[in-house]
Amino acid sequence: MEQTERRFAVLIDADNVSPKYIKYIMDEVSDMGIATYKRIYGDWTDTTKRGWKDVMLEWSINPIQQYSYTFGKNATDSAMIIDAMDILYSGNVEGFCLVSSDSDFTKLAQRLREDGMFVLGMGEKKTPTPFVKACDTFKILEVIASEEISKEQITSLEDIEGAVGKIITENNNLGKPTGIAEVGSVLAKKFSDFDVRNFGYSKLSTFLESLKDYEVNKKGTAYFISDVKTGVTRKELEDLITRQIQENSGKIDNMSQIYEELKRVHPNFNIKQYGYSRFSSFLRSFSRFRIEENVVRLK
Repeated sequence: MEQTERRFAVLIDADNVSPKYIKYIMDEVSDMGIATYKRIYGDWTDTTKRGWKDVMLEWSINPIQQYSYTFGKNATDSAMIIDAMDILYSGNVEGFCLVSSDSDFTKLAQRLREDGMFVLGMGEKKTPTPFVKACDTFKILEVIASEEISKEQITSLEDIEGAVGKIITENNNLGKPTGIAEVGSVLAKKFSDFDVRNFGYSKLSTFLESLKDYEVNKKGTAYFISDVKTGVTRKELEDLITRQIQENSGKIDNMSQIYEELKRVHPNFNIKQYGYSRFSSFLRSFSRFRIEENVVRLK
């Protein structure tokens, strides 16, 4: 079944999500499939939830009444979990959208995925990491609603750049180009909270173009990403490193000095282009050099 045809059960925890996000929630679901079930859980005798009334009517969301029988116990969580399992066993959906900022749904997300369900999670930036990671993909509500978010709450740009480099290197080793669609798919699977909007971009291609070590090119109707070409051969780099060592009395006390010199002479130098993610591993690939801790000498 195509992704756009995937049927979703949208289950919303009214205790932990604001009604102001409903449009963005439903828009995200419609981008991925069809909302077959739309249910929202809470104690509707609670006057603090009055804001949901018009929202539920406008978006045809079915309110599920759940009284708070015991102080301090979240009955809403239990009702959502029971309904989710009933829907799972009905066989009427291929995915679940769990909307909450509560870590109590972590086990539910894991259980649904064990049964082959696609789990789309949504919550505010305060959502605990275990729930975020338990979903196939997780959308931060402040981001999809274009509000500010602390970068500490999301996967770092450095981690994403490293993952992109690994994809390109693996494809280079197989002699095949890297399409940006493949990159987007891998990043979404590796980082459940990955969303280009987290970094201020609306399109994956534009986000990838912003990464300084890579370039995006269009071939026909498809887009491909590759390392920025340095135009420097391994032999040229080896000769440059050799001269640097010879001019420093036969040794370099810190390999970072070599890296800085290579970047000075060749500003676009990138070890990923040569199939390495660590500079120390790149240096050890040359038979001419001997490395002891951080000191580099000629053999």
